[in-house]
Amino acid sequence: MKETERHLILYDGICGLCNRLNNFVLPRDPEAHFNFAPLQGELSRSILRRFGRDPKTLDTFYVVANYGSTTPRLLSKARAALFVATHVRGISRLAGAFRILPDAILNPVYDLIARYRYRIFGQYAVCPIPKPEYRGRFIDP
Repeated sequence: MKETERHLILYDGICGLCNRLNNFVLPRDPEAHFNFAPLQGELSRSILRRFGRDPKTLDTFYVVANYGSTTPRLLSKARAALFVATHVRGISRLAGAFRILPDAILNPVYDLIARYRYRIFGQYAVCPIPKPEYRGRFIDP
């Protein structure tokens, strides 16, 4: 696989919604274009610092598009979610229609969900262990 086809999802490892997203993506990405790293891990902290982001902020979902290449891009919030939705198999690809909307509309919706995600979807005391068949896709667990 080309390095420009490899992407890294940076997610809050204790968030119930984030872990549900991972469990949604994994079976819909059989070519393993996406790998995963919790925001609480050193790899995520290092990447976020490199892109000038605060690694202590855990309320933002990120995707490092083309993370193995010399020109990775950091996507955050709604843009990151739409990137994932349009790159996995299934009906979620229809979410790509929302890409035409500006961040000024998309991110307030994202922020509202992020604010209440622990109350709605719960949280874990520690990052859940992925199923054995997917463990190799998780970096810096």
